[in-house]
This record gives sequence, structure tokens and C-alpha cells, in this order.
Amino acid sequence: MEISSNGAETQPKFALPVDSEHKATEFRLFSAAAPHMRAFHLSWVSFFACFVSTFAAPPLLPIIRDNLNLTATDIGNAGIASVSGAVFARLAMGTACDLFGPRLASASLILLTAPVVFFTSIASSPVSFLLVRFFTGFSLATFVSTQFWMSSMFSAPVVGTANGVAGGWGNLGGGATQLIMPLVFGLIRDIGAVKFTAWRIAFFIPALFQTLSAFAVLMFGQDLPDGNYKRLQKSGDKQKDKFSRVFYHGITNYRGWILALTYGYCFGVELTIDNIIAEYFYDRFNLKLHTAGIIAASFGLANIISRPGGGILSDVMGKRFGMRGRLWTLWTVQTLGGVFCIILGQVDSLSASVAVMIIFSIFVQAACGLTFGVVPFVSRRSLGVISGMTGGGGNVGAVVTQLIFFKGSKYSKETGITLMGVMIICCSLPLLLIYFPQWGGMFCGPSSAKTATEEDYYMSEWSSDEKDKGLHEASLKFADNSRRERGRSVHSQTLPSNATPPANA
Repeated sequence: MEISSNGAETQPKFALPVDSEHKATEFRLFSAAAPHMRAFHLSWVSFFACFVSTFAAPPLLPIIRDNLNLTATDIGNAGIASVSGAVFARLAMGTACDLFGPRLASASLILLTAPVVFFTSIASSPVSFLLVRFFTGFSLATFVSTQFWMSSMFSAPVVGTANGVAGGWGNLGGGATQLIMPLVFGLIRDIGAVKFTAWRIAFFIPALFQTLSAFAVLMFGQDLPDGNYKRLQKSGDKQKDKFSRVFYHGITNYRGWILALTYGYCFGVELTIDNIIAEYFYDRFNLKLHTAGIIAASFGLANIISRPGGGILSDVMGKRFGMRGRLWTLWTVQTLGGVFCIILGQVDSLSASVAVMIIFSIFVQAACGLTFGVVPFVSRRSLGVISGMTGGGGNVGAVVTQLIFFKGSKYSKETGITLMGVMIICCSLPLLLIYFPQWGGMFCGPSSAKTATEEDYYMSEWSSDEKDKGLHEASLKFADNSRRERGRSVHSQTLPSNATPPANA
């Protein structure tokens, strides 16, 4: 808060219009204005770097497996290891964001995992290869800080868009690395290195990129529109929350668990495909390594439009139909993703497989964006924990799917892909159970009880003693800014007298 010359408090100035929490109410993609759009660009670039590092190995697997004498089981285990490490790391990241802020939490994890990417170059056995992939995968927990950061910077009308674009562009790393690593490998080999040396040197590129992104977040990022957690807590503008209460209200909200399950079969499927698709096309259609890499890259590169499209669609449906519109759209899109996944496993020509894979990628990645159009509204106090639970669910889904369908030779890859599509459809059904008293669910409208308001829902996370201390004020503002989740009819309603009107710079 700024002080004017006459001693009165004034609203701080921002480049973007903001609401009463100083969250941006507009999303301007080609702006780098501080703090909102700068946080957006820092978050997606750093997440992109972590994705590149985590999936740098799959496009070079035909070379690495010959060098390290990897069996099909070794490759399957390493793929599982790469996504299993982030399961608990994502839950921890969510809590860290709630307590210390997304900037410090994100940069710390990136810097801790960057050395492991460098160490990939000295892997000499199946065990060491599995270990470096396991610890590198921890970096994928930066997804949670990315979504938390966007939810802290952007208001309800555009939060789905911000989350979708940041997550989608970060996920582009999974496709970009399919192009980058074979290219870097080829250049190093052409310079004069033998192929078993060239793939090792190639890993220095993603490792350096990841390290630089962490320093950029630390130097140029800001936790909240009004400043960093530490300064705001020191000045008394933000109260330091209790870990036990934040964690409790997160894990006891059943909506978070359902979103974690369903996210396991959109983002979890995406991680699985990133691990297997290059090798699948290489082996099944007898393609060259570079060609298989280009085809595999198209799956991840679809994130440039698909996941952002899901976030934008969530906001559009939310504006028109409220939270019920967000839920219905998420279920529909994710179910269609499962249908195209089944088809992908059934087609047996190269051209048809590529076409179906691209359509499948659009639906499954859009479902990811749609999921995080809902997540910010599940809890205000425990936003980080809910984000971490949901993000961790994505990794659990990837681990379970790869263990069941792609470990060793129990199933052919095409059979595994077909069965994975069935799992997507089945695991999307629990979305039918999500219900918000103030907004309703997929089949039921909002509760008729007088206590079923946005304030009642978000205030239930605070005790009377905490309310007496004023700790709930941020949640109260968020409740007011979330009224539009009732749907278009709310726009014609008059705000209650105790509502705080949006503040625009």
C-alpha cells in the first residue's frame, strides 16, 4: 500500500488492471510488465527448462541403451523413476509455496536438481542411469509453483488462461527436447566425438539451461503483486500461516483428491507418452532416430495451443455457466482424450498413427488446462497443498500406468496404449462427484441454504480466533472475487454491501 502526500492510503499502480487482491484481471501474453506478466514468463520458462532436462534421455535411448546395455525392463524402470520422484516432491512444493512463496520454492528446487542433470553424463550402468533420471524428475515439481504463482497473480476471470498457458508452454519442453537432444547429439558427433561420448556431452546443454532459469527466477521474480513473502510478513502486510492448518485444510478437502485422480489420467498420460512415444515409433515403424524424434516432438509441442486452449475454454465456460460449466467441459474433453487414446493403440499405419496421436494430444493436454481452471477455487488458504496434491496425482498416474502397461514385455506398446485409453475414461468419472455448495456440481445446482455462499465456503477454513486476528481477510477478498463462478446471472446482481469493489490501476 502506498501513502499519498496528504497521508492517505492509495492503491499501488500496476501496468494491468487488478482486483481487490491486486491480482490482474487481464492476461496480456506479449507483455512483460512487472509483477504479473513477468512472473508468468519466468514461471513457464523455468518449468520448460525442467521438462527439457527430465525428458532429455528418451529421444537418445536407442544410443544410450546400446552404450549402457539397457534391457527393456531397465528402460521401463528408468521411465517410471523419472516421474515417480516428483510425486512427493510436488506435495512438498505446494506446502513450501504456501509457507515461503513460489519464487524461493521454485528456484531452490531447480538449483538442487540441476547438478543431477550434469551427472547424467557420467552414468555408467543401468542403476546409475535410473538414479539420475529419478532425481532429475524431482524438478517437475516446479509445475506446482508455476500454477500457484499464476493463481496468486491472476484473478478469477483469467486464472484458467494464465494457468493453462504457463503450464502448457512449460510442458512444451517435453516435445522440444525430442528435437533438441538429437540435434545437439548430432552436432557434437559431427564435430568429432564418438556417439557414446556425444550423448554424454549433450546433457550439459539442458543442465546449463536449467541452472540459468533458476537464477532468473531469484533475480527478477516476485511472489505476490505487492511483494515477496518475507518482506510482506516482516512489514505485517501478510501473516505467516501455520503449516499444520494449511496442510490439514488441503488434505481434508475431497475435491482435491478427485482432481488428483483425474489429473493422473491427463497429465500422467502425457508424461507416459513423453517417455515411450519416440521408442514406439522407432521400433514399430522402423524409423530413423531423427524421424521418430520429430514425430514424438509433435505430441509435446501441441502444448503450445492445447493446454492453453483448455485454460481459456475453462474461463469462457466459467463466465457463461459458472463452475458447473468448468466441470462439464473438463469431463467431456478428458473422456474424448480417452477415446482417441484407444484409437491410437488400434491403428497400424504410420500416417494414421501420427494423425490420431496429434488429435489425442490436443484433448489430453487441454484436459490438463481445464483441471487447473478448477483447482484455484477448491481452497484459498491451502491453494499450494491442493495444487501439489493435484500435480502429484499426475505423477502417480504416470507411475501406475507405466508399471501396469509399459514395464518389461507383458503388453505390447500398442496394447498398453489402448488399455491406457480405457483407464482415462474410467478415471474421469469421479468428476461427477465434485460439488460446491455455493455453485453446485455437474448434475446439481447450488444449495438453497442461506449459508451456501462464497464467504461461508472460504471462511470455513479459518477458526474464530484466527478471524479475530484478521487472518482471514485475504480469503474474504477472494470469496468476493469468485462470485462470477455462479455463472452469467451473477453479473446482473448487485454486490452485497460488505463486498470490496475491484481496484483498478
